[in-house]
Amino acid sequence: MIQAIYPDLRNTTVFVTGGGSGIGAAMVRAFLWQGARVAFVSLDENKAHRLCNKLEAELGAQPYFQRCDITDIDHLQQCIERAMDRFGPVRVLINNAARDDRHRLEEFTPDDWDHSLNTNLRPHFFSAQAVASIMRKAGGGSIINVGSSAALLGLSGYPAYVTAKAAILGLTKALARELGPVNIRVNALVPGWVMTERQRALWVTPEALQDCLDQQCLKRTISEEDCANSALFLASDSSSMITGQSLIVDGGRV
Repeated sequence: MIQAIYPDLRNTTVFVTGGGSGIGAAMVRAFLWQGARVAFVSLDENKAHRLCNKLEAELGAQPYFQRCDITDIDHLQQCIERAMDRFGPVRVLINNAARDDRHRLEEFTPDDWDHSLNTNLRPHFFSAQAVASIMRKAGGGSIINVGSSAALLGLSGYPAYVTAKAAILGLTKALARELGPVNIRVNALVPGWVMTERQRALWVTPEALQDCLDQQCLKRTISEEDCANSALFLASDSSSMITGQSLIVDGGRV
């Protein structure tokens, strides 16, 4: 449930990677509900089209969807350009797309490693590169890099993913320093274990969920909307003096 209205987001152009499902889809909906002009990319065309139709029926507006493999940087940057041709300068960029595939240290190949980082880290840098000059000319903007509490906790089972998510925190601070002088804010949104459809299908068991809740201060599960509400705050002028920071949405997991 969306808890706040941010008038400054109305008619703002927002670009979301991985917006077809999970946390990304909740963000697409949240920004569309605020009256923003929302564009997103996703690999899964069926889910993306279903989301667009659902939002059209619910909100009377559709986001602009393009299919994109974000490991193809040229295509990703072209999708950003097309979104701006349609909606105007991107003022909010959300680097959300990721793959948390499990893997074993002993079996991981150099190609596997490259693919993981090319999915979970490299697009964040090059999408920021694509919008930086546009945001500067427009007077500023907000870049939100979605990390993971897996990096803070050092969780096992997917070391390449954890590495990428840890690097996102450093990238966020570096970009905040680089872009602050032209009024572009860069922050990380760091979710805990969010109960998306993918997580429930692949990883959630009663035992694993209970173990997670035992470690959280707040004894309830985290939803996609919890993350979307935090993204709205980081995107809006309500957080105008917040940059280079990590907003952790993990129910106080320790």
